[in-house]
Amino acid sequence: MSNEKQVDSGRRGLLVATCAAGGVAGLAAAGAFVSTFQPSEKAKAAGAPVEVDIAGLAPGEMKTVEWRGKPVWIMKRSPEMVAALPKLDAQLADPDSERNRDELTPEYARNKHRSIKPEILVAVGICSHLGCSPIDKFQAGPQPSLPDDWLGGFLCPCHGSTFDLAGRVYKNKPAPDNLQVPPHMYLGDTKLVIGKDEKGEA
Repeated sequence: MSNEKQVDSGRRGLLVATCAAGGVAGLAAAGAFVSTFQPSEKAKAAGAPVEVDIAGLAPGEMKTVEWRGKPVWIMKRSPEMVAALPKLDAQLADPDSERNRDELTPEYARNKHRSIKPEILVAVGICSHLGCSPIDKFQAGPQPSLPDDWLGGFLCPCHGSTFDLAGRVYKNKPAPDNLQVPPHMYLGDTKLVIGKDEKGEA
C-alpha cells in the first residue's frame, strides 16, 4: 500500500476550476491593461484620411472638410484665377513656398498654384500667425480691410493677414508663412483624398 496521500476527485476538480478561472481573469486584466496603450477609435478616426467628392464644385466655389480636427479647404479656381497667380509674386512674402517647405508644402505642390491640379486648391484653413481661420474674399476689387487692387483670396479677421488664392501670404503681414497644403491625392477626376498621398498616410 502506497504512503502517498490521495486527493479525492472533488477537490481535484475544484482545484482545476479555480486555476482556470484565475488564468482567465489574469488574461482579461492583462488584455485591458495593454489596450490602454492602443489609440481609441475616435483618435484613429481623427487622423484617418478623408475622401471628398468634388464633382459638383463649380469655379469660384469652395467646400470645407475636417481632417485631424482642422478645416481643410478645397476650392475650384477659375482659369482667370489661376492665370492671375504668377502676377502676385512681388507682393508675396514667400511666392515660391521656400519657407518650412517640408512641413507646409509637399513636393507635388511646390509650384505657382501650390496644387496637383492647377484649378484645385487644397489648403488647411488655419492662419500661420495665431491659428485663426481666415475667411474667403474671392471677389476682386476694393473692399474693407483689403487693398484696392485685390485679386481675390483670404483674409484673417483676427489680425489682418491676407493670402492669395494659392494660400500664399502677402508681405508685411503678421502671418509668417503660407497656409499649409496637406498631403493629398486623387483617386479619380472627381475623388480626392486628404491626409494621404503616394508616399502613404500623413
